[in-house]
Amino acid sequence: MSKAIVIGGGFGGIASALRLKAKGYEVTIIDQCPRLGGRAQQFVKDGFVFDAGPTVVTAPFLFEELFELFNKQLSDYMQFVPVTPWYRFVYPDGSHFDYGGTIEETLARIAEIEPDDQQGYLALLKQSESIFDVGFTQLSSTPFHQISTMLAQIPPLIKLKCYRSVWQMVCAYLKNDKLRQAFSIQPLLVGGNPFATTSIYSLIHFLERKWGVHFAMGGTGAIVDGLTKLMHEEGIKIQLNTKVTGLNLKGNHIQSVITNHDEFYCDKVVSNIDPKYLYRHLVDPKAQTLSAKIKTKHATLSMGLFVLYFGTDKQYANIVHHTIWLGKRYKELLTDIFDRKILAEDFSLYLHRPTATDPSMAPAGCDSFYVLAPVPNNLSHIDWEQEQEQYADNIIAALERTIMPDLSSHLVQRFIKTPNDFESDYSSVAGSGFSIAPTFQQSAWFRFHNQAEGPANLYLCGAGTHPGAGLPGVLSSAKVVDKLIPKVNI
Repeated sequence: MSKAIVIGGGFGGIASALRLKAKGYEVTIIDQCPRLGGRAQQFVKDGFVFDAGPTVVTAPFLFEELFELFNKQLSDYMQFVPVTPWYRFVYPDGSHFDYGGTIEETLARIAEIEPDDQQGYLALLKQSESIFDVGFTQLSSTPFHQISTMLAQIPPLIKLKCYRSVWQMVCAYLKNDKLRQAFSIQPLLVGGNPFATTSIYSLIHFLERKWGVHFAMGGTGAIVDGLTKLMHEEGIKIQLNTKVTGLNLKGNHIQSVITNHDEFYCDKVVSNIDPKYLYRHLVDPKAQTLSAKIKTKHATLSMGLFVLYFGTDKQYANIVHHTIWLGKRYKELLTDIFDRKILAEDFSLYLHRPTATDPSMAPAGCDSFYVLAPVPNNLSHIDWEQEQEQYADNIIAALERTIMPDLSSHLVQRFIKTPNDFESDYSSVAGSGFSIAPTFQQSAWFRFHNQAEGPANLYLCGAGTHPGAGLPGVLSSAKVVDKLIPKVNI
């Protein structure tokens, strides 16, 4: 039987492994972490359950497809529930804007801030749908390793003005700064600066509107557990706590994958690890194309992430599931993070309270939280060992001062992950949170190709390749790989 090795057990790797199994391959998935999920690890401490990575599910059908490959039902393995509001935006003046629900509810909330922006929102949503029809429906699972594919898409992308940044697009439809911030923040959820990320990513507005925002009961870890169960049932071999150290080439083909424990012979290899790491450390430079070498050297990385996990011995019922806590500076703060690469004294935050939907993720009467702050990646040379505790203290103080009174006196769990951890735990180059940044110059053909720019039997999925980061992106990248790899001839 033809053998396939998947390097990296994030959602892109898991989806690729299942798709390869459905094609008739004998599949082994290898990951350096103690459990599958990649950055979607889960930590359990004294009854508190903390999701480490993605927490927003916006296209559940992409998970359903994986179970349908084997004539099984997702609902037998996990439970998705809708979240409302999708997000609460909290502003420095104490006001807030709840986004989600019906169009009518959204328009009513917009009117409370700026009545004149109601029609602008509808026009923005219509433009987002037009971009969605091209960027997601047509292209998210289309291979882009041939320049002709890219050239064919230039006219429609220009027609949709995808050369604009997300911020420029939003400002063309909305005039209120609070609403402009709320509707331009989405690129940060996939590693991009709204002032530099291509407006292709504005399709997220329509994607959310089409399918809503969901949460898996038990957390993102429950999704990983359900998919792991499916892989066990289908005979996919799982090798954890195992780091890939090399690729053994014969001519232009990978003959085997070498790890710190063993050697795995194979016919096909799918990489779900950071492409920059892959080409720097695993693929012989002599086997790489010029384009791979250029991207590996010059591709701009996403920002880093500072994640503070904490549990409280009381419940904060006023905090919704997803809160975007905005600081006083917006563009200037993003410039500090992405361009100047300095750790500013202020911050904007994403606060996740899963216990708002699933109380079982904390002991009775308690709450589980994580708060994520975009920060510079490790090209900044920030000394996180020196900075992390004070930075966490500042975040706690800011939340206590605004939306979570007496927070510091109710903390019973607290730990931190910085870009250093992303670099060591996930082999993320420079500790970037989402591999390479989603700029126009790093999209589609310009991104790392799903058909490797190197060995003929190597394929790439995940955040650093087409179509990009986020759960819909990485799951769709596995669909691209699916199209590139033929079925096993029996």
